[in-house]
Amino acid sequence: MTSSENASATPDRPQPIAVEGGRIASLDFIRGIAVMGILAANIVSMGQPFTAYMYPEAFTTGHSAAEDWMWAAQLLLIDGKMRGLFTVLFGAGLYLFMGKAWAKGASRWLQVRRLLWLGLFGLLHFYLIWRGDILFAYAVSGLIAVSFFIGMKAKTQLVLGLLGYLCGGIFYGVSMIFMQMTVDGPEPDSAALSQVRSEFVKAAETDLADGRRETAIRQDGSYAELVEHTLDKHGFDPLVNIWLFAFETLPLMLIGMALYRFGIFSGRLDQRRQRLWGWAGLVVGGGLTAWIAMATMQGGFTYYGVLAAFLGWSHFPRLFMTLGLVALLAAYASRAGGWLAERVSATGRAAFTNYLGTSLVMLVVFGNWGLDLFGVLGRSELYLVVLAAWLVMLAWSKPWLERFRYGPLEWLWRCLTYGRVFALRR
Repeated sequence: MTSSENASATPDRPQPIAVEGGRIASLDFIRGIAVMGILAANIVSMGQPFTAYMYPEAFTTGHSAAEDWMWAAQLLLIDGKMRGLFTVLFGAGLYLFMGKAWAKGASRWLQVRRLLWLGLFGLLHFYLIWRGDILFAYAVSGLIAVSFFIGMKAKTQLVLGLLGYLCGGIFYGVSMIFMQMTVDGPEPDSAALSQVRSEFVKAAETDLADGRRETAIRQDGSYAELVEHTLDKHGFDPLVNIWLFAFETLPLMLIGMALYRFGIFSGRLDQRRQRLWGWAGLVVGGGLTAWIAMATMQGGFTYYGVLAAFLGWSHFPRLFMTLGLVALLAAYASRAGGWLAERVSATGRAAFTNYLGTSLVMLVVFGNWGLDLFGVLGRSELYLVVLAAWLVMLAWSKPWLERFRYGPLEWLWRCLTYGRVFALRR
């Protein structure tokens, strides 16, 4: 942000960023990349027991040597990075929405109402469709961001976001790596530590048993039984997940707000320097993540080994890669052209519909009330399902948005937010 912008943006009335040459559409392009990438991460826990998302030994189909390398590639390229990318964009979107709302004389209660509806969508998604939902956590973190941080200067938002992420790295690192060393390390030499180890082992066994129960329901039970199981065994998980990702979601949203205000999405920064820092983050973070993946594979894919790899060891490398991707995609998005870039951007404009829509489709694809493929497809076959879903996203989004102003769920969310019905057809 320039000094003149800082002077004109009071804490309660942040000013919207000017659009330069239409390049702010890079937000849609990056959002399209993110929502497609998120499905590539989520597909494992949609078509296999939830624990299989991190732990290959939980696959009902086994896990071949080639698929072990696929696990490493996913950890390197997808896991956490796409969620991080989407979270940064969500933070930028919060500020963009609020800037436009304030410019029209609306209060921050409009944003609060918007986030409350998002939280309700998230809870319905979690309990009725798929329990890997991120929308509820986004809604809660967004409410905190709007209530306490949105009026701060961009540099303050950036510093607080980075400090929050640093605290998260310390918390995740100490807790997850302690679990790994306690269970996978030498036999404890104290009764207290042995008891702790037993509790950790029991927790892992409980998680795996829950996956077997979920498999049985999806293969031989009913949809009602699946919902009952989710309510009974995972009813408080949305609240637990907020705490689990508290040091990632909110900090990344604040970073996203700051980066938007600095002009990273509108081409206002020095593009050569932006690309340089982007590649640096991607290379450094990617190198560290590759080392973590190789070390985890050599350790034999233990339950707490992969948990530590996902939540402990890779926390900081994931930030480097996420910010690197943001910088590079924002820099190159303005140059992206052709039919594919247009369709990716349209996918991003309908990201809400694509995110929830794919969960609903996969509920039918994998449940025995649909195509009955849960626990049948291995990792490589699941990636083929992802490819098919990507083709559907790219195929429907652009034609729909050429005829209608919003995606279906985007339109519904907008109507609920403003309390009135908007015209949908162009």
